[in-house]
Amino acid sequence: MRPVPQATIPALETPSTAPVVSNRDVVRAAGLSEAFISIAQAVTPSVVRIEAERTMTTQGGWRSRLFDRFGQETPDDPDWDAFPEVAGGTGILLSEDGFILTNNHVIAEADRLTVELADKRIFDARVVGSDPTTDLAVLRINANNLPAARLGDSDSLRVGEWVLAIGNPGFGEEGTLDFTVTSGIVSAKGRPLNLVPYGVDEGDPGAGDYTIEDFIQTDAVINPGNSGGPLVNLGGLVVGVNTAIASSSGFSEGYGFAIPANLARRVARDLIAHGLVRRPLLGVSISEISPEDAEVYRLPEIAGVLVEDFALESPARDAGLQRHDVITALDGRRVDRLGQLQRLIAQKDPGDTIRLSLVRFGDTLSTSVILGEARIVSTEQPRTRPGTSFVDLGLDLTDLDEPTSRTLGFADPGGVLIADVQPYGPAFRKNISPGLRLVSVGGDRVTTARQARGLLRAITSGSIASLVLEAPDGRFYIANVRVP
Repeated sequence: MRPVPQATIPALETPSTAPVVSNRDVVRAAGLSEAFISIAQAVTPSVVRIEAERTMTTQGGWRSRLFDRFGQETPDDPDWDAFPEVAGGTGILLSEDGFILTNNHVIAEADRLTVELADKRIFDARVVGSDPTTDLAVLRINANNLPAARLGDSDSLRVGEWVLAIGNPGFGEEGTLDFTVTSGIVSAKGRPLNLVPYGVDEGDPGAGDYTIEDFIQTDAVINPGNSGGPLVNLGGLVVGVNTAIASSSGFSEGYGFAIPANLARRVARDLIAHGLVRRPLLGVSISEISPEDAEVYRLPEIAGVLVEDFALESPARDAGLQRHDVITALDGRRVDRLGQLQRLIAQKDPGDTIRLSLVRFGDTLSTSVILGEARIVSTEQPRTRPGTSFVDLGLDLTDLDEPTSRTLGFADPGGVLIADVQPYGPAFRKNISPGLRLVSVGGDRVTTARQARGLLRAITSGSIASLVLEAPDGRFYIANVRVP
């Protein structure tokens, strides 16, 4: 082969630092890039991954098929058709002592919750409280000195403002998508999506529902697994809780939605203090203003909220409001739409006094209302949790006989065979699969399934089981698995 002349070889060894565009433009773009970098570095440690394990059931289940693989009968136990399903989401550290904010739909109906921090530590979590009507929940883990995020003022957000969406959607011990940071702008405010379950007043179900949907819309990419993560402004403050996407494919198409931080702050405060949300009650049934309404009530513009009816006990009616009144402001803050009024009310406490501005058939009025307290019953159905019979670390063990040894390819029979592995259980997360031979537990060699089960059951909760495994080709593996 003829050598290439030296003069024609590109200079690839020395990286170039000189920009190929205007330095002024580079400086401007670099400033925004540096801001994004700083925000990601500051906020990412406050973002956690949540895994919610729910028990599912099936008929003629997966266990039967796996046992059939080894030519054995499935034990006659209905619980053998129960298996766990694991879903993932994201959470935001609210405090140094382990309070975490997330979406209710991330943790709903979970039998077990685990939280992984940015430093890879994993904790069991408990539910402090949840509120389906706002799709928010608070968890807590037993840890201290955690890097808590700071909540900002979502009411000050403006359409067109830059925001970052941060999520932690990875799954399992070797999650491939640990942290994702995407950028975009605030596309709109006050979006209703009809996603959140209705809640009603226990004493007056005809008075309307207390679901609050007043979402921030952004084109920052939000994908499944990012639910419960923070939407952050350029100051590094959390201005929203990422909750939903509008998509025909199940993945982001440029329409992401977040719960405003001011509402999330109020809900989280009540969940931490009381375990539930004390919902302030205005006691009105309301609707959006149409062009026809604006003409009938002689409004200066098509904006506000129409009062249609009252609850049996209505602070608003006691304060002098009437049907056909149009609420145009609360405490001097303009009210344009239904969801906005609901959110502004929800940010108050029962017993607070608010000032409402009204239009009554063209006349401008103002009145003070002392808010009551709603008695809310969620329409979410209680979950019935079936029992399970998974053994120890999620391993089903059996003695390795000579026919099975030949089928699997082991050179010699004897010992303990891993006949099955519970999906998403502790062993599964360590990549232990059916068909391996269990050689030892904690340094003790095992020769029978009964002996191995005894050693595994003797390991205390929170401790680590050190397992040595052998594959049919003679290779050995070590798996150190923490007992739940």
